[in-house]
Amino acid sequence: MAQAPRDSGAHRVMGLMSGTSLDGVDAAIIETDGETIQGFGPALLRPYTDQERACLIAATEAAVAAGRAGAPLPNLAEAARVVTTAHLDAARALRARPDAGRIELIGLHGQTVLHRPERGLSVQLGDAGALADALGVPVVADLRQADLGAGGQGAPLVPVYHAALANHLALAPPLAFLNLGGVANLTWIGPDGALIAFDTGPANGLIDLLVQARGAGRYDAEGRIAAAGRVDPAALAALMAAPYFAKPLPKSLDRYDFSLDPVLPLTTEDAAATLVAFTADAVAEAARLLPAPPERWIVCGGGRHNPVLMAALAARLPGVVACDALGLRGDFIEAEAFAFLARRARKGLPITFPGTTGVARPLSGGRCWVPRLENAA
Repeated sequence: MAQAPRDSGAHRVMGLMSGTSLDGVDAAIIETDGETIQGFGPALLRPYTDQERACLIAATEAAVAAGRAGAPLPNLAEAARVVTTAHLDAARALRARPDAGRIELIGLHGQTVLHRPERGLSVQLGDAGALADALGVPVVADLRQADLGAGGQGAPLVPVYHAALANHLALAPPLAFLNLGGVANLTWIGPDGALIAFDTGPANGLIDLLVQARGAGRYDAEGRIAAAGRVDPAALAALMAAPYFAKPLPKSLDRYDFSLDPVLPLTTEDAAATLVAFTADAVAEAARLLPAPPERWIVCGGGRHNPVLMAALAARLPGVVACDALGLRGDFIEAEAFAFLARRARKGLPITFPGTTGVARPLSGGRCWVPRLENAA
């Protein structure tokens, strides 16, 4: 691996992100100097096939089991190959778009299969070197490792991009971005530009696992299952008693850190309704930890498509709005963020902060793989 020289100025950068929902690879292009956003290019989703998804589920479950047991990680080579192939497909398809322009840098998140910050461990699959060689473009990856090595949580990484979006839209603080992915995480932006960020609890992950376990599909489309159920107070109380909520900041989660056990005796509808309430209550509890209440909650991620979940949040928090209403691409913000982070990393700018990961000082990170151009295609 060679290091590309750092430079300044705005570049057209592609970000690649695959979340714990395992829907597929999000790819998005932005124009940025790593400090501000000059423009937005095209974006797309390259879905995982059923076979690919099954491979990644098996790899994730094996990695989580090993992590809980403190055992060595299993062989993840096949899953890594699947992830790399899917990311390469996504990058090539996006670059072929007539409005893609000339891509100068790529930011790669990869597919998380294990996140254990207390052990300084976070594992993302995806071969940055292979992508750089195949695409002929430098690829920045391993963006969590420097923070973990310095005692941080290694997550969340997106807050500095949320701050850039707030500046781009001239949004007045205090405000919060709330991302509803497999887990829920928030970014609080204070009047002085201060950032506080952490995972609040589950979001889509537990609901998806419930629906899949009951043979009712891959997810609760438009919240229809939850809308037909009722919240079970005892099960909700048991969920809210999880030790995670008593932990001090900073803190971050793995998608599998919570159990479905409290809702297993319930009907699918009541269980889904209870899990929606759990997500919303966890966010409301998290809001109590903030220095000042946000005047607006900007909701991103797949969970914003669930009207039952959005209604539950609106009943507990002021100023809840889907990010799309502000002209943002709610399905691609995290992919955009990894483009932004890649640009920051190449300039040596901080990507994690004491208020976001608990690291002692603002810290840059990431490694850059430079293509062997003779292999590019």
